[in-house]
Amino acid sequence: MKKTYTLLLIFTILLITGFQSFAQLTSMVAKGTITGKVTTNDGQPAAAVSVQILETNKRTITNANGVYTFNGLKSGDYTVKTSYVGLKVQSQKVSVVEGQIVTLNFTLSENADQLDEIVISTYKSSNTKTTNTGKIAIPARDLPQSVQVIGSQVITDQQANRLGDVLKNVNGVALGANRGSVGENFYARGYSLGANNVFKNGARTTIGGIPEASTLESVEVLKGSAALLYGGVSGGAVVNMVTKKPKFEYGGEVSMRVGSYDLYKPIVDLYGPISKKLAFRVISTYESAGSYRDNVKSKRLYINPSLLYKINDKTEVILQGDYLKSDFTPDFGIGTVANAISPLSRNMFINTDFAYNNTHTATAQLNVNHKFNEDWKLNVIASLQSYKRDYFSTERPFADAAGLWKRALTRSNIEEFTYNQQINLNGSFKTAFIQHSLLVGADADQSRIITAGFSNPNTLGPASSRYYDSVNLLELSGLNQATNFNMPATTRIANTQASVFRMGGFVQDLMVITDQFKVLAGVRWSFQKTPTTTIDSLANGTRTKGKVADKIDKAFSPKVGLIYQPLKTTSIYVSYSNNFTSNAGTDIATDAPMDPSIIDQYEAGVKNDFLDGKLSANVTYYKIKNDKFAQTALADATKREFSGSTESDGLEIDLSGTIVKGLNFIAGYSYNYMRYTSTLATTGIVEGERLVGTTKNTANGTLFYTFTQGRLKGLKLGTSAFYVGDRLGGRNTTKNNSSSGIISLDGFTTIDFSAGYAYKKFTILAKLSNIGNELNYYVHENYSVNPIPPRQFAATLGYKF
Repeated sequence: MKKTYTLLLIFTILLITGFQSFAQLTSMVAKGTITGKVTTNDGQPAAAVSVQILETNKRTITNANGVYTFNGLKSGDYTVKTSYVGLKVQSQKVSVVEGQIVTLNFTLSENADQLDEIVISTYKSSNTKTTNTGKIAIPARDLPQSVQVIGSQVITDQQANRLGDVLKNVNGVALGANRGSVGENFYARGYSLGANNVFKNGARTTIGGIPEASTLESVEVLKGSAALLYGGVSGGAVVNMVTKKPKFEYGGEVSMRVGSYDLYKPIVDLYGPISKKLAFRVISTYESAGSYRDNVKSKRLYINPSLLYKINDKTEVILQGDYLKSDFTPDFGIGTVANAISPLSRNMFINTDFAYNNTHTATAQLNVNHKFNEDWKLNVIASLQSYKRDYFSTERPFADAAGLWKRALTRSNIEEFTYNQQINLNGSFKTAFIQHSLLVGADADQSRIITAGFSNPNTLGPASSRYYDSVNLLELSGLNQATNFNMPATTRIANTQASVFRMGGFVQDLMVITDQFKVLAGVRWSFQKTPTTTIDSLANGTRTKGKVADKIDKAFSPKVGLIYQPLKTTSIYVSYSNNFTSNAGTDIATDAPMDPSIIDQYEAGVKNDFLDGKLSANVTYYKIKNDKFAQTALADATKREFSGSTESDGLEIDLSGTIVKGLNFIAGYSYNYMRYTSTLATTGIVEGERLVGTTKNTANGTLFYTFTQGRLKGLKLGTSAFYVGDRLGGRNTTKNNSSSGIISLDGFTTIDFSAGYAYKKFTILAKLSNIGNELNYYVHENYSVNPIPPRQFAATLGYKF
């Protein structure tokens, strides 16, 4: 009933707004209109170019097709100006007669590829960009949701190696610890971003091998609920990695990166035309590195080939793939003693010297874009991915008060195969006085995971808690004391297969009621099936079914947002959306598969651009409510339970821009308070306690200045600062004190300094990171305690051709 009243209220507001808007538009019909298109000198549309009428101070930006429009003009002479950071300003005179439409086109002196280079050379406002995560070519300013885009210039300036290096620039997204440092784990708005929330070029992808940053053109983050477009994702954010694409001109870059602890990383990027319609690009890297952690090392091989085929002016096909072989040492850090961080030094390694984590990730993706006309477009995506992980390591280094750790070993092997299909139709049309940007889509994906079971290498202790040997963390004085035994033999004895099938369809419409009022509304239907697992015994060839029955989740995910734009450069919005999260496992209360959790999100924000787009400032407030929060059952760790309700409140501030030529900056701040609001009477978590893993405050700032004139031309100087606030490690406190307790972690700040120089086709950039040698930790539950990296040096020498 409450939702019915909410929908009626929204409908009433839209109806009233519509009548007011109709009256306004009626008075504008008789007035004049200026419209036109901005293109590059090779005929390609130039999106996000600022267009202004000097006499009225009216402003707008070109859409994805390079088109702009000014309505409601009185008869007279006007001056229309185009501007874009890094481009020469153009202006034209035009005469307008009321009741008539005047067409005024502009042609930039740059071609499309040169315009791309100008775009990435500045920290351009996210508000004017259209993102792949939105699945429709409308600027972020028109979306009633927070969006942040980190471009390739930031990635290059900071010499980012991993996805986590890039996401440090996204406020509201915090890096967390995972089990054994075998991957990256992120939290957004209090929610952990699992595998379902990370995409590559719009298709769901794994982050198990830790994604490579050298191929990234940008990283797009759509914060909050994205269930309307993507189905069963968590409420924190959706991250989309956009890779570099082929070009129809020869070029490329070779570079060599070296750094502290034996880091060596050559990078090759080649692109060019094969024919008039076919272009290629190949990016490849090899990385060999040690670590500030004793006995920890990594080797990575990455290759990313792609082809672009322009069938005709209306249709293009992009075929791309990549392969990542990532071998590195699993590392649980320095562990805990009596549920407190152990006194071991930052470099002390307590895993075995044979421990390994070897991964292979291969993907292939086909992306087809077809333009029926200027108003209707079709996008089709098909992708497949194979991920394999071979792992042998110790587990869970937590010791008692005397320092004794009963060390267990784990041997695992996982193979995961994922297939994804999408079709999205975009259309622009009018009904009466309302302009529509319609998005209709459907998607499906299937995944199959095969997990190997091995004979138990642990022989000591009771059957329920076997361990291999004992180590006293308080008595360690050297590496060999923790790692001095040979790898025991294990035998593969079973294969467990688990599958997930997802599908869904959605419709979304951005309705322009007037130049000031816009409404975005949509709904999605999602279906997810998780069949019971099958277990194949390799000893006797038998197959058995898992204990949990087939699980089917269905859900509708609505979204509605109201947008008010008092100026072309300012958006004020409010929105409501929800998403569902599928919960794995068996409900301890019903002994049946867990129901999904429906999560409601409310968001309000302001997006501003100043100084012709040279400065953007956005502020967002949100509240996320989950009335069915699921966790491992405290009475039986093999089952799950709905432990109560949670709420997540937060504030985010984004700043970015290029105030003067050569000076680029981004900055941000976020506050999040995610806590339990109601829990089980005796075994539940204490209400009001912040969830373990979430970060209260984060802040970031990056400033780079490149000298463009004089004797210092080509010199680049920059600095980056990252603040991670207080967090909670360990496990949340239960009302009956059955949990292992909280580990409080203080906030910390790291500062990086960079300096570089560009001469003709050569560039060199050096960075000193964590210059204050700050010491702090990321903690996963109560055992994986990983120190942050100390002061380090890295430098990249490049040659462009």
